[in-house]
Amino acid sequence: MKSLLILITACIISLNVTAQKVNNLIIHADSGKFVINENIYGHFAEHLGGCVYDGIWVGEESPIPNTRGIRNDVVEALKEIEVPVLRWPGGCFADIYHWQDGVGPRENRKPIVNKTWGGVMEDNSFGTHEFLDFCSLIGAEPYLAINVGSGTVQEAAEWIDYVNATKGPMAELRGQNGREEPWNVKYWGIGNESWGCGGHMNPDFYANLSKQYSTFCSADYKILSGGTSDDLNWTETIMRETKKYNQLIQGYSYHYYTICHNWSDKGSATDFNKDEWFSTMKKTLFVRENLKEHIAIMDKYDPGRKIALIADEWGNWFNTKPGDPVLFQQNTLRDALTAGLYLNIFNNHAERVKMANLAQTVNVLQSVVLTKEEKMVKTPTFYVFKMYKAHQNATLLPFSLECKEYINGEEKLPALHVSASLNRESTIHISVINLDPENSHELTISVPGKKLNQITCEIITAGQMNALNDFNKEEKVNIQPFRDFKKNHQELKTAIPAKSIVMFKIRE
Repeated sequence: MKSLLILITACIISLNVTAQKVNNLIIHADSGKFVINENIYGHFAEHLGGCVYDGIWVGEESPIPNTRGIRNDVVEALKEIEVPVLRWPGGCFADIYHWQDGVGPRENRKPIVNKTWGGVMEDNSFGTHEFLDFCSLIGAEPYLAINVGSGTVQEAAEWIDYVNATKGPMAELRGQNGREEPWNVKYWGIGNESWGCGGHMNPDFYANLSKQYSTFCSADYKILSGGTSDDLNWTETIMRETKKYNQLIQGYSYHYYTICHNWSDKGSATDFNKDEWFSTMKKTLFVRENLKEHIAIMDKYDPGRKIALIADEWGNWFNTKPGDPVLFQQNTLRDALTAGLYLNIFNNHAERVKMANLAQTVNVLQSVVLTKEEKMVKTPTFYVFKMYKAHQNATLLPFSLECKEYINGEEKLPALHVSASLNRESTIHISVINLDPENSHELTISVPGKKLNQITCEIITAGQMNALNDFNKEEKVNIQPFRDFKKNHQELKTAIPAKSIVMFKIRE
């Protein structure tokens, strides 16, 4: 009887401890080793739906305000979030694109049927010069994807010369087309998804082909095509077969899209329930473990980490509503939280992840802006990038997080997700996400060895899970001040509201 009472008492104590579990976050401000590369905050623009035509390019004769045919409102929006790098022309489109068709007088350019995306006819009025002009206007480094699927090594080499050479036939052709000085583009992708739309290759074939392209393409920074996110064998093969030639490559591509259900039914972008919210968060958090698997293989063959992991396509992918342009997708508070999760995860793997590119910049998938004729909308994801730009080029800070669980039926996830950094002005930024759509979570933050004197906070949240920003309507999702916290010199106490992202800015 006495033993039974002891056992019951122990169980009660255990239950009470579990019930009283608190959320504690300890930031190790003096232990940072790796810089969060600004290029993790990169973007991706493909010839798809309304991304390029109408989204970026309207032409010089358009009544929509533009600079040399490029929309002024989109330029100003992208400057606001400080886009560091922009990938183009694809994506799958890259492997049907021939750069020569998009240079020279526009009236003489060869049209193309975009067989990859919708079979629409494009006049090639937006080509190499226009894209690089766009990058210059928004202050971004360009990242060009080479046509490996239907192109040739010579075509690729000549494109690089056309863009970067100071002399020779391609430099002369560039001058004839109105540009004397080279652009000095650094980043070049050797194909795209070569396992699929880029040629349906096997990893051994692509490994050899990539060595051939890399040998004759005189670019400073070449990025090889990765496999699907679950194809660890592709990563193993590429890293093994190129090990002796790693001076030829600098990056390895990684793609991952969050879908709510499955590839045949990706779920609605705006009409979803709590189960679908949970599923989206869970599938986004898969990236955290999946990256570790790919990075472990890269570490095996490249222990010095000379080759970067380049997550050059990522984001949410939902069903396109009937009647909407190809892959057009509205953007809700759910997208904002998953964008924060992705960026936190990429930050937290800054030792290997050196670039990431949201798919896509305008009007397509998880875009940061939407356009309709002369109107433009900043999406919830836009405001995440605006909030998170504080992490760019800052030192990643390790942390210890103990937190409660976000429970949905029989499944559960950690309720909170975190990334932290220290910038050159000795300011600490901590991005905290509450995945739970219904419950706030109290949190105690401490930074041992630092006095928490000056603290300011911002928040992204809304009343509804599917809150969105739409044309001709007041914004429902943006950045607001957050003042619901108490502090002393040693720690900060707060309650992170349900379905929110909070950015803490701390100075000693």
